Amino acid sequence: MSTLLLDASVILAAFDRDDVSHEPARALLGDSAVSLATLDLARYEVVNVAVRAWQAPQLTTPLLEAVERIANDGGVLLSTTTLLTRAAELAHENGISVYDAAYVAAALQAGATLVSCDVRDLVGKGLASAPGNQR
Repeated sequence: MSTLLLDASVILAAFDRDDVSHEPARALLGDSAVSLATLDLARYEVVNVAVRAWQAPQLTTPLLEAVERIANDGGVLLSTTTLLTRAAELAHENGISVYDAAYVAAALQAGATLVSCDVRDLVGKGLASAPGNQR
């Protein structure tokens, strides 16, 4: 079974009917043929978007429950010193944020495929695959 490491954008897209990646992201979260993992940073990112961008704090619990289902599947990787040191290198090399690079580093560490909706910084640079490319 292959492992997909989802960044927060995929989890958020699964909850956002207006997101162009909504259907493929939702399908990924329900796909039992793959193992799903994420980074501990995802918890903070999804809650931040629910509260600040969406003005929908009531979505905090469902989003965190989605992360917990991932934790019980492929796991939630911790942002260790080793992982963040590698993320800093990747951020510098690729001109991306350390936040995005942390997901790249986590996927490399786990031997997983990174899946993201971030076309500009991750998918477009060949650092991740889009949710729709997983089926």
